[in-house]
Amino acid sequence: MRTISVVTDIAAPAEAVWAHIAATSDYPDWNPFITALRGDLVVGGRLEIRIAPPGGRAMTFRPVVTAVVEGARLEWLGRLGLPGVVDGRHSFQLEPKGDGGTRLTQAEDFSGVLVPLMPSVLKRTRVGFEQLNEALRVRAEQYTSPRRDRSWESDGHGL
Repeated sequence: MRTISVVTDIAAPAEAVWAHIAATSDYPDWNPFITALRGDLVVGGRLEIRIAPPGGRAMTFRPVVTAVVEGARLEWLGRLGLPGVVDGRHSFQLEPKGDGGTRLTQAEDFSGVLVPLMPSVLKRTRVGFEQLNEALRVRAEQYTSPRRDRSWESDGHGL
């Protein structure tokens, strides 16, 4: 088994970070790695996920959601072909920090007979995780909720 894990500290509360993870229809607006995600974030639900690994070709997967803890964890299990060829258990884990921020851990455990033959794919995937985490950090620190109307801040009538 091979594991990729990227940890990023975000100066926003876990609820705000989760809101951006859960607002999957907004992914094309900000997410450089997971460019589309369709489906309900419910255990047992099937998703359709389009990823664009840096330096690689875009791929679509149809994983099954295996865990949802609102504000704390999202996990799915995807497969390339038949079980045991290439399986990936992907997760987002949010941990509140004492300073009001959040520690985001995005990880994936890869297993299967072809995984040892995929070092360049795994390297590109790690870079994609880093890009996603950074884009999420910027977005969450900028906005406290997805598609928030911020027009009042520039009209001179702010609170």
